[in-house]
Amino acid sequence: MKAETTARNVSIAVVIPCYRERAHILDVLARIGPEVAAIYVVDDCCPEHTGDLVTTQCRDDRVRIVRLESNLGVGGAVLAGARLALTDGHRIVVKVDGDGQMDPALIRRFVRPIEEGAADVTKGNRFYDLDNIRSMPLVRLFGNAALSFLTKLSSGYWSIFDPTNGFVAWDSRILAAVPMEKVASRYFFESDILFRIGLLRAKVLDIPMAVTYGSEVSGLNPGKQLLPFLLGNLRNFCKRIVYNYFLRDFNVGSLEITFGLPLSVFGFVYGVLHWGVYEPATAGTVMIAALPLLTGILLLISFVNYDVQQAPREPIADRLPCIDMEWR
Repeated sequence: MKAETTARNVSIAVVIPCYRERAHILDVLARIGPEVAAIYVVDDCCPEHTGDLVTTQCRDDRVRIVRLESNLGVGGAVLAGARLALTDGHRIVVKVDGDGQMDPALIRRFVRPIEEGAADVTKGNRFYDLDNIRSMPLVRLFGNAALSFLTKLSSGYWSIFDPTNGFVAWDSRILAAVPMEKVASRYFFESDILFRIGLLRAKVLDIPMAVTYGSEVSGLNPGKQLLPFLLGNLRNFCKRIVYNYFLRDFNVGSLEITFGLPLSVFGFVYGVLHWGVYEPATAGTVMIAALPLLTGILLLISFVNYDVQQAPREPIADRLPCIDMEWR
């Protein structure tokens, strides 16, 4: 199948990480439209030998099989395919899962804002349509909502409601500027790469979408992954605050978190220690604890409001340092 030339002559590559996707991969490939120039099927040391199945059963000449010698996880597989897409000079890289939950017909909708220069990255949002939310398993609904909030906090993309969604498209200039060797390779991949592109100040746009939950089994267990995600996002949050509010700039938000955090901690700890632990509460101890605590909380609320306003609103890809790549 020959790729269709878009109005802006933009070359699009699709990366599909595969691990136990044998039952769905051929159908996913068959539904990818002619607007896509290349498809990288990454066999992540799959025990079902998905790569061999695609080699023997798929006749699409756009498909290239990438076999990994060891299992790198979904992030490692995506990055392996993305590196090849960058080397081959594709302008937009789209990640689609191989489990059939995502409709490849939506690729046009995902790449259009990047083609038009309205966004650097687009991500799917499964929570936009209330009917779609009702069809989502309850465990996934609450687990994804919790993980989404943590990613908002660590990445600074407060307007993105479904940041752990795996349907995503990147301007290749953004991917080329990301230090891929530092990006988490397993389930934390989507959250971690958002943190990385957030440091670049790339604009991310939500794309409403629906998913189909069938016989496929998700490898992500929200209960088991909550603690690793919590620690990973906490680490990224601290890094983001240091980078954006103290190393790159010093502004009102820097002052608010500098004073708000220690005042809140002092007021809380002092109150706990002196209201019944060491001595009965008196008017003096109440004031010494309450005044710093309330002041600190107000400063932190003000900081969060300031941080929300600082979310990237303009595409940055055209202003990044020149990268030696020939776009098709």
